[in-house]
Amino acid sequence: MNRIQKKIWMLASVVLIIMAIIWIALTYYNQKTQNQYNAILQRYLSMNEVTSTSQKMVTDLNNYLLEPSENHMDNLDKSKDKLNMAKLEIGKLRNSENEFALINYMNLIDSLIETTDRSLMFYAESDTETSNKEFTEATRLSIYISEMTLTLIDTELKTYDVFYRGIIDQSAEFKKLGIWLMLLITLLLLVITYWFSLSITRPVQQLTRAANELSAGKFDKEIKVDSNDEISFLAQTFNRMRININNLFQEIQQKAQLEHELQQSKLLLQESQLKNLQSQINPHFLFNTLNTLSKKAYLEGSEETSDLLVSVAGLLRYNLKWLDKSVTLQDEVMVIQQYMNIQKARFTDRLTLHLEVDQSCLEVQIPGLTLQPIIENAVIYAVEPREDGGQIWLRIKDDDNMVRIEVEDDGPGIPENIRLQILDGELVETNSASTGIGFTNVVKRLRLFYGLENVMDIQSDIGVGTTVVIRIPKTRGIEQHAQTLDR
Repeated sequence: MNRIQKKIWMLASVVLIIMAIIWIALTYYNQKTQNQYNAILQRYLSMNEVTSTSQKMVTDLNNYLLEPSENHMDNLDKSKDKLNMAKLEIGKLRNSENEFALINYMNLIDSLIETTDRSLMFYAESDTETSNKEFTEATRLSIYISEMTLTLIDTELKTYDVFYRGIIDQSAEFKKLGIWLMLLITLLLLVITYWFSLSITRPVQQLTRAANELSAGKFDKEIKVDSNDEISFLAQTFNRMRININNLFQEIQQKAQLEHELQQSKLLLQESQLKNLQSQINPHFLFNTLNTLSKKAYLEGSEETSDLLVSVAGLLRYNLKWLDKSVTLQDEVMVIQQYMNIQKARFTDRLTLHLEVDQSCLEVQIPGLTLQPIIENAVIYAVEPREDGGQIWLRIKDDDNMVRIEVEDDGPGIPENIRLQILDGELVETNSASTGIGFTNVVKRLRLFYGLENVMDIQSDIGVGTTVVIRIPKTRGIEQHAQTLDR
């Protein structure tokens, strides 16, 4: 399968190859022309170098004759060496057309050097007159060399005139060729680009038309794309998706009905779960309570026993009547007091309850039987195991638009893993002596009632004690609870 990325790389490679060929051809032609031009220019520069060097040597000779010094002699020697080097370069320029003239030109250079040497020799022998004659001859030879240089350059210009014109004509033709070549390459690239874009856009257009048909609800037409790349694979996947959508579409109405029935069943299940909690009153708790009552009846008079029986009856009546409804905080505080009356009959001075209640908060609604399981948990785990008993604090405070409820004990604390399990709503094994309304059930009921996840927090330090904090809205009532269940 040809991938789109492979096609893009192929197009980029073709463009790069064409550009490289053009660049190599232009570079080769330009370098060839430049080399030819440099070779001719070097001939003129070499001849001009002979003229300037010969004049410099005559000047250096004159300076030495006027003022003999080592510095002037060094300059003269350098000029002679430079002239000899120029003569060697001139020898390389010899060809069939300028051979005779070039030999004479080189002989003139040799004559100039010899004349300069003779002038120096006579000057050294104090033959000033002969030395001056040789200097005059050297000057004449230098002038003749300059004239001969111009003649040779003129001959070179005539010799390479055809070459120059050929270069100019060739450049003009090459310019035209470059224009035509650029047009041809542009056309070729346009054709290649059009073919490449068409190989991508045509399948995309077919896929787009198929998508439009699907959006119009036509799920029975097969999606087919003529391509051999990722778009073809996408079309096959899209076709499978069409089949799946067509199958799923037929099941939607049935599932909608099932969803509605499931929602109704969920509401019924929630109601049944709340009602089922009524049957979870632990018989051990009743047994312990009745056992305590029998001992109290045996040891004391009937008046205190009567009060204890009233508390038990009120507690049982509250459990059976209000578990599936909302109550006020005042009702919850009353049942806590009844529960503590029963527990104080068991623990006597070992158990102390401290109440700190803001009376303005007592009309706030709360699920029934919420605080008693928390107090009961503190009695079982914080007071009962200790020989000297313990203390429990119940605080109800106004917290702006919320009510803050705190149940604190001075017991051994709750391990961190148990604390997290309770807050996560996981089932935690309860003591068999409890009423059976578990701490975890309280957490779930509060979250269900208020629709809030952070309605409860547990703060516990091992060996110090535990504080259960409940924050509930003031405005939440029975009607809002019903709306929550509907949702």
